[in-house]
Amino acid sequence: MRNSIIFMASAISAGLSASSAIAESGLEPPMDLLAAQLRTQGFACDHPDSARLEKDASKPNAKVWIVACKGVHYRMTVVPDLAAKIEKLDN
Repeated sequence: MRNSIIFMASAISAGLSASSAIAESGLEPPMDLLAAQLRTQGFACDHPDSARLEKDASKPNAKVWIVACKGVHYRMTVVPDLAAKIEKLDN
């Protein structure tokens, strides 16, 4: 059980690290990866609608995303190898 949790955390971390490269290359935002991170940290996001990178708020090693999930919006600060900082936004 512990190994599967470590594996899952590693997979999500690797995916979110890759999301920075995807965002910088101009490809579609990794909505599914961000939604998975939200769910892992206890937030509801079964069907992500969009994910937008906030370039002005982001730093080289901390990307800030606005994720919309079925009427709920979250601001996620994603740092490699750490849990995301998540704020639920008022609509």
